[in-house]
Amino acid sequence: MVMAILVLGGAGYIGSHMVDRLVEAGQAEVVVVDSLVTGHRAAVHPAAVFYKGDLADKDFMRSVFSKHPDIDAVIHFAAFSLVAESMTDPLKYFDNNTAGMIALLEVMNEVGVKKIVFSSTAATYGIPEEIPILETTPQKPINPYGESKLMMETIMKWADQAYGIKFVALRYFNVAGAKPDGSIGEDHGPETHLLPIVLQVAQGKREKIAIFGDDYNTPDGTNVRDYVHPFDLADAHSLAVDYLRKGNESSAFNLGSSTGFSNLAIVEAARKVTGHPIPLEIAGRRPGDPDTLVASSDKARQVLGWQPKFDNIEMIIETAWKWHSIHPNGYAD
Repeated sequence: MVMAILVLGGAGYIGSHMVDRLVEAGQAEVVVVDSLVTGHRAAVHPAAVFYKGDLADKDFMRSVFSKHPDIDAVIHFAAFSLVAESMTDPLKYFDNNTAGMIALLEVMNEVGVKKIVFSSTAATYGIPEEIPILETTPQKPINPYGESKLMMETIMKWADQAYGIKFVALRYFNVAGAKPDGSIGEDHGPETHLLPIVLQVAQGKREKIAIFGDDYNTPDGTNVRDYVHPFDLADAHSLAVDYLRKGNESSAFNLGSSTGFSNLAIVEAARKVTGHPIPLEIAGRRPGDPDTLVASSDKARQVLGWQPKFDNIEMIIETAWKWHSIHPNGYAD
């Protein structure tokens, strides 16, 4: 019997790529829940079943599970994810992210759905004690966003012990790129992620790109980050569902390209891909940005069999540029 998968936050940037991959892979039933506060209805594959609502609304979630008794696994992307905003409005993050997880697990336990793959974040490590970051690296977040996600991981750990709800937490870094045909992609308002902002300069929407800080402890002084394509992330989430369906114990995995790229290197690669000069200025540091975040994804490769296909930064940027070129105003919703 083919079971159904519930994707929370499936209208978001990464979630929509996950839904696309599940549908294209022939997953019989893909159910999507999204509040559309930051997601886009047009991003959801038409073959998926869509419900608009908040996962913290327990009656709403009960109705979704009751309409789809074949759901045996949940993939959870739904969260607020802006580091800077979390610094100024932490309670928004603890309410939506952390309290939302509690409500979700309560309903999952009620209806007997015992598998969850959780989209966590490298922000749980804070300023990491070692590079590349391992799953055993101490988790000491330096912003409420990372703290809210670490709390969610901790809550799942105790829910596993008490109720037998098995989880996989996937911790990852910067996500960049789009479905290669340019049909879905990244569309945040306001946009805070480096690559789309760089490409907005190439589109003529911005005059220049600001890079925050050039005095970090890195080779060129700008932040170094790991970049992962959303299709590679989606594959890891699918493999994590398979891992749980095989009866494995709860676990956490880092996902990364294992290669760091500096902010300056991203701008250089974007200049190459777009043929645009992309003028840049150096601005002051932002609060809460660690020097370098690069993950070791050896555990995911060995245990889950994860094999990222988009491991070249220019290839990632090419897919993003295609999306932005076809959809200069995003989903225009």
